[in-house]
Amino acid sequence: MDCSLIRTLINRYCAGEENWVDSRTIYVGHREPPPGAEAYIPQRYPDNRIVSSKYTFWNFIPKNLFEQFRRIANFYFLIIFLVQLIIDTPTSPVTSGLPLFFVITVTAIKQGYEDWLRHKADNAMNQCPVHFIQHGKLVRKQSRKLRVGDIVMVKENETFPCDLIFLSSSRGDGTCHVTTASLDGESSHKTHYAVQDTKGFHTEEDVDRLHATIECEQPQPDLYKFVGRINVYNDLNDPVVRPLGSENLLLRGATLKNTEKIFGVAIYTGMETKMALNYQSKSQKRSAVEKSMNVFLIVYLCILISKALINTVLKYVWQSEPFRDEPWYNQKTDSERQRNLFLKAFTDFLAFMVLFNYIIPVSMYVTVEMQKFLGSYFITWDEEMFDEEAGEGPLVNTSDLNEELGQVEYIFTDKTGTLTENNMEFKECCIEGHVYVPHVICNGQVLPDSSGIDMIDSSPGVSGKEREELFFRALCLCHTIQVKDDDNVDGPRKSPDSGKSCVYISSSPDEVALVEGIQRLGFTYLRLKDNYMEILNRDNDIERFELLEILSFDSVRRRMSVIVKSATGEIYLFCKGADSSIFPRVIEGKVDQIQSRVERNAVEGLRTLCVAYKRLIQEEYEGVCKLLQAAKLALQDREKKLAEAYEQIEQDLILLGATAVEDRLQEKAADTIEALQKAGIKVWVLTGDKMETAAATCYACKLFRRNTQLLELTTKKIEEQSLHDVLFELSKTVLRHSGSLTRDNSGLSTDMQDYGLIIDGAALSLIMKPREDGSSGNYRELFLEICRNCSAVLCCRMAPLQKAQIVKLIKLSKEHPITLAIGDGANDVSMILEAHVGIGVIGKEGRQAARNSDYAIPKFKHLKKMLLVHGHFYYIRISELVQYFFYKNVCFIFPQFLYQFFCGFSQQTLYDTAYLTLYNISFTSLPILLYSLMEQHVSIDMLKRDPSLYRDIAKNALLRWRVFIYWTFLGVFDALVFFFGAYFMFENTTVTSNGQIFGNWTFGTLVFTVMVFTVTLKLALDTHYWTWINHFVIWGSLLFYIVFSLLWGGIIWPFLNYQRMYYVFIQMLSSGPAWLAIILLITVSLLPDVLKKVLCRQLWPTATERIQTTSRHSQNPVSEFTPLSFLQSRSYQSNELSRPATRSSPHPKKVMLTFWNSEEYSVLPPIFGISNNFGRSSSRHYRHGCNLETPV
Repeated sequence: MDCSLIRTLINRYCAGEENWVDSRTIYVGHREPPPGAEAYIPQRYPDNRIVSSKYTFWNFIPKNLFEQFRRIANFYFLIIFLVQLIIDTPTSPVTSGLPLFFVITVTAIKQGYEDWLRHKADNAMNQCPVHFIQHGKLVRKQSRKLRVGDIVMVKENETFPCDLIFLSSSRGDGTCHVTTASLDGESSHKTHYAVQDTKGFHTEEDVDRLHATIECEQPQPDLYKFVGRINVYNDLNDPVVRPLGSENLLLRGATLKNTEKIFGVAIYTGMETKMALNYQSKSQKRSAVEKSMNVFLIVYLCILISKALINTVLKYVWQSEPFRDEPWYNQKTDSERQRNLFLKAFTDFLAFMVLFNYIIPVSMYVTVEMQKFLGSYFITWDEEMFDEEAGEGPLVNTSDLNEELGQVEYIFTDKTGTLTENNMEFKECCIEGHVYVPHVICNGQVLPDSSGIDMIDSSPGVSGKEREELFFRALCLCHTIQVKDDDNVDGPRKSPDSGKSCVYISSSPDEVALVEGIQRLGFTYLRLKDNYMEILNRDNDIERFELLEILSFDSVRRRMSVIVKSATGEIYLFCKGADSSIFPRVIEGKVDQIQSRVERNAVEGLRTLCVAYKRLIQEEYEGVCKLLQAAKLALQDREKKLAEAYEQIEQDLILLGATAVEDRLQEKAADTIEALQKAGIKVWVLTGDKMETAAATCYACKLFRRNTQLLELTTKKIEEQSLHDVLFELSKTVLRHSGSLTRDNSGLSTDMQDYGLIIDGAALSLIMKPREDGSSGNYRELFLEICRNCSAVLCCRMAPLQKAQIVKLIKLSKEHPITLAIGDGANDVSMILEAHVGIGVIGKEGRQAARNSDYAIPKFKHLKKMLLVHGHFYYIRISELVQYFFYKNVCFIFPQFLYQFFCGFSQQTLYDTAYLTLYNISFTSLPILLYSLMEQHVSIDMLKRDPSLYRDIAKNALLRWRVFIYWTFLGVFDALVFFFGAYFMFENTTVTSNGQIFGNWTFGTLVFTVMVFTVTLKLALDTHYWTWINHFVIWGSLLFYIVFSLLWGGIIWPFLNYQRMYYVFIQMLSSGPAWLAIILLITVSLLPDVLKKVLCRQLWPTATERIQTTSRHSQNPVSEFTPLSFLQSRSYQSNELSRPATRSSPHPKKVMLTFWNSEEYSVLPPIFGISNNFGRSSSRHYRHGCNLETPV
């Protein structure tokens, strides 16, 4: 009896996760393995249907309601609504139910519409046709019917319908080119490789005869990682086992390019494809404003409970006197007399809760959501942040963090591609101490002979010549570049200057720069064909090397290697990488000369790489093959085993030389960092580069200045002294100048000593590592103390995980500062996800950073406007919105609380039901929404010119307890004025002209009218930036209230049982004293706030208020961004000359001329007259150069 089936079942279900959870077996073409192989166990996998929608027709209402009522404010109002339905409450259930219904309905419609769009997109994707292979024939079916194990044919320019293992292609070498723009945004062509044993199957019949099984890992979302192996059964022999990696995997969403057709087998379908797994959202980030909002909500909830308790207690105290509990006109029934006292008290408490519940603003959450969603479009619409060269604009991936952009205290930035252009230019190479510099630019033409070489040092000898050529060959072979030949020539290129142009494509700009640089030095890489790499040497001879193995680059090893076989049969291992990863593995070569040259280049800010090699004999190579094959076939811990194998192979190298590549600083990167530092933001650079290279870049971008004293916390320092001693020495140094601790954080002070800290990855590991006594806190605290007192920090030799550790360390420090991380590559994703705000630069290293970020920008320079302008505005707007909502609800409910003292705590409502319902929905909602979208308390140009204004709003300044308490007390004061002002007027029994006396509804309407006008005019007083929309909404809201009140009180509504407001509003307005009361009470209510603003502006003005005052006094529209062509226009000159000059002007007679982006600009004092010949570019008083200012 064959026990293999039983054994397999036991292994799968009893041996633990390693055997059945972590891997899956796929039968290619659904063909069973031959007898004697492993047992055939069919497995169930999902079909190829993609579902990105959240709801179905049947579950939309219950699921959406459940999600909405998880929000505490909605749930609270639902409870209040239910209480109103269950017990006898003073207000109608409509007053709570209608606002709640409005909020729930609007949100449900928005979410339902978005989900309907997702359903449409899903159906279009699931019904597109796909070609299957069935019984040796091509069959066309819908994509959703595809199953795991099906063999699929995909034609050129078609999108892969699921994740496929690449079996064969129409190309002879078994390769295909794909683009993954829809997955990660990279538009470059990537080369994928077919399985070695199946790449010869070119017809449907051939592929259908394939007998194979695939073992691979379970689905996981990493687009760049795949581990598997394929067993190919040929006749009765043992199966051929081949490793499968990401180079064999074609992902759903990618597009086939430059290849007629391919065959592949489906391994992940539907919601298990990597694209679908990446739909899952990242962990939710919450802004500081949202946290403050929730705290304030709890405070108001406590106020609400306190009010209800006070009124409940006072009610029973008041009713304890005879006849008050049961007056003659309202006698109780027997059942009411017999009710339990505690039950009555609890019912009364709930009734008071219902009466005062409007102090909690349910509509605030909807308004905040709308403000964030609509406000995020201002970033995407910003034309100044659009990059013409790349054709890219800013992206907003989440609108929940808009206001957090105005609160940033620490910026952690990558260097390469973020501060620099990631546009590499080959500068020089050093071979055994001899330096070679190619001619500056050869217009893309390859120099055929050695005339392209400028020998700085003496010419090498014969052995040196061999090493020199070996170095050039190493750089021509040690890379993963694809050659895109525009002319599609099949044969090898005879001459590099024959007019045929080829384009090098690589995921790394460094590799392209090196290959192009060596091309100018006489060696040209031609192509990879049939696993042979072809290069053209200086003698125009083509050399062919068989590519045996590639030891891929990774950010931990920081090097890559290739193993090649020359035409003469010699086997070489060529290795290139960072000096720190190459030098320790070198046993021979002129290390000292090359190392000194590497250090010199690094100081100049050049990126350096070292190149080494070793010869392998056949036996050594066979050992290497076995080692690599064993690691590649592993399904568990493949990466770890490969890393160990690479470490073992890349030993005992011979050093050949080093290269230097320049990565230019991005445009305006230095200006941006300077502005951010002036804004009080600390900038840290986290990079994997050498210390010297990174430090040179930091000086170039003004992170470090000439007077900055650099402090080193590096491995070299720690080797000389212990970590404890180094930390305490640095701590003493920075704390010695104790005066510097009280200065601002800009790091721009000239009279104080500025410190810059440089730390490397190894030193950081020691600081983060727990000490022997189990505590790492002391070292971390000491390190943080040093960092706090440094104006800038440079972290070099950082692994991606260490970048995230640094961000987390600062984020969780005792001050809890708001952090922002910005980077452009996959190695920056971890820190982007860790920081409070993550920004991706849409760069040349793919779109992983942009896809995982909260915001994406084309260039680093756009960060200045994003924080100093957009972030500033967002924070100002939303903080006013939050405080204003609480303020207007205090104004609304506190008179209701006071009214209970005058109505025997009978829970009588002061306002009509319609007013209770519409106050937050209609009468006061639109003005604050428009304010929160359009307010500009200072002009955009002023915010860009004066970054220090950013400090005024730092550390959540506008939502601190002091400000919150001021707004609350202002609301209480206004409520007292509304109530008692109206009360004293009514105390004299005011009558109308016809002798009628005002009643309680007229009293409530008078209070409500004063309140609506006061809170709306308060917002108008706070508005600095007026547009026609503001005017329309503010005055329109007041007009709407008046029209509504006239209609509501002037018509008998047939659907109402009683109309208690009939003619009340009109009767009130027919009284002269009522008009006087309205005008007087509004004036008195607004007076304290106006006085406070005037006094504070005069006595203790903030920087923002000083700027506002200056802006109002200055009528001149000239700014530093005004072109001189405008200043020379007749309209401007006539205005200037017609304005009388005054001697009392505080401005000096000085003009600043600026050369800005090839146009002249001027900064003028407001009263300065100008003549026709002013500002000509031929003027000798103005100096050329970017951002140079010279007083005239």
